[in-house]
Amino acid sequence: MIRRIFAIYMLMALHQQTNAQDWANLNYYRNANTLLENPAENEDRVVFMGNSITEFWKDVHPEFFVGKTYVNRGIGGQTTSQMLLRFRADVVNLHPKVVVFLGGTNDIAGNTGDVSLDMIEDNIFSMIELATSNGISVVLCSVLPVFDYPWSPGKEPAEKIIELNEALRFYAETHGIPFVDFHTLMKDERNGLRLEFGEDGVHPNVDGYLIMEPLVEKAIALELQKIKSNEN
Repeated sequence: MIRRIFAIYMLMALHQQTNAQDWANLNYYRNANTLLENPAENEDRVVFMGNSITEFWKDVHPEFFVGKTYVNRGIGGQTTSQMLLRFRADVVNLHPKVVVFLGGTNDIAGNTGDVSLDMIEDNIFSMIELATSNGISVVLCSVLPVFDYPWSPGKEPAEKIIELNEALRFYAETHGIPFVDFHTLMKDERNGLRLEFGEDGVHPNVDGYLIMEPLVEKAIALELQKIKSNEN
């Protein structure tokens, strides 16, 4: 378990060592995107966009992705500013029916500098608008609970995450977007991640992903059903 957590932080550090020419890591999925064919007729493609929590999902619990038209486009360590820059390449240009967005925690951790909650919200809302303007439905996920970041201690993120989630929930409700609340089911008494769901207090383990998966799949199914109803 310690070895896996160490590997997570090493990979996150590697992702963050980007140069000025590729600050958003646009090249990370460049080859994979080129090889990915356009969706087949009646294919319900879903892109998962996010940071390490999304990227490591396919490694920690690969069964969730097997046999499905799910495309994982998470990059460890990324903030919403970086995701916004690569959103067209890694989401829009892949022509999914639905994008599942999960991000914002690394902004609070200060991975690319100090930002306000308003700035995080602006980035997320811009990605949602970019998706919807291209006919892509959005499933918006809450930020997972965190009491402290092992690589960036002292940020006191717990209450900031709650405030951010409330803003995301309000936006989702007022724009008719499904909001998937991971936070409520996964928090402990300190509003951090419960130990049984993630040993480092940030990244889910298998049990954590098993909590998340039925919630997100329900939201995806409802969006796909809505799309089909509108097509008929």
